[in-house]
Amino acid sequence: MSLLNILLQEPAAAGAATVGFAKMGAGIGAGIAALGAGVGIGRIGGSALESIARQPEAIGDIRTNMILAAALVEGAVFFAIVLCLLILFI
Repeated sequence: MSLLNILLQEPAAAGAATVGFAKMGAGIGAGIAALGAGVGIGRIGGSALESIARQPEAIGDIRTNMILAAALVEGAVFFAIVLCLLILFI
């Protein structure tokens, strides 16, 4: 039986090691999602500040777009983290 088949088996049919791999993968996935969000929102904020420095009269539009983009990134990350946590508890 291949490693992929072992990892995709139901926890009751598989050994305790398979359940451990699933939980480890869920934790790693949640961590990667959080790191990706931090990097993405940091780049959004940095680019917004650079844009405001270049064109100060457009501060309102830039701020609105920055907040909207950050909210969309956070929404996608919360979805990914919830999916990873569901793997832990289901």
